[in-house]
Amino acid sequence: MKKYPLKFCPVCRYYLKFTKVDGRKRLVCQKCGWTNYQNPLPVVSCVVRNRNGRILVVKRNIEPGIGKWSLPGGFIEQGENPEEACLRELKEETGIVGNIEKLIGIYPYKSKTYGSLLVIAYEVKAKTGTIRVNSELKEAKYVSGNNLPRIYFSCQRKVIEDV
Repeated sequence: MKKYPLKFCPVCRYYLKFTKVDGRKRLVCQKCGWTNYQNPLPVVSCVVRNRNGRILVVKRNIEPGIGKWSLPGGFIEQGENPEEACLRELKEETGIVGNIEKLIGIYPYKSKTYGSLLVIAYEVKAKTGTIRVNSELKEAKYVSGNNLPRIYFSCQRKVIEDV
């Protein structure tokens, strides 16, 4: 069993103990019954195309994958739906404003940094063309499908295949 940071219940502060719940070992409060369900984190990725049909790729300036190419995207924040998060992340990272064309798919991904992720991928058409990268990126550019650099995240490689 991997080392686990929680020792006390976040509701009543009593001790947590591993207990079998729904066929899995989970941390459960022995006083109030609070159960720690470890669910995947929701993430969005987008395949952005410009007017010429080229795909936007970004070079990361943060871990995981610093210095590697990926698709724009990030975590869904509290109170956001996936479509809003997709367009927000795109604009924050690159300055690009876009329209969602379609859902590409939903992909499970295991991250060494964040654990289990659920990646929701969309195809997006860019409405604006000027790229302005934020501090999370080193670079961003549009490339033709046959000139795509190696994409760091395997789930994003699958997203591109599925477009």
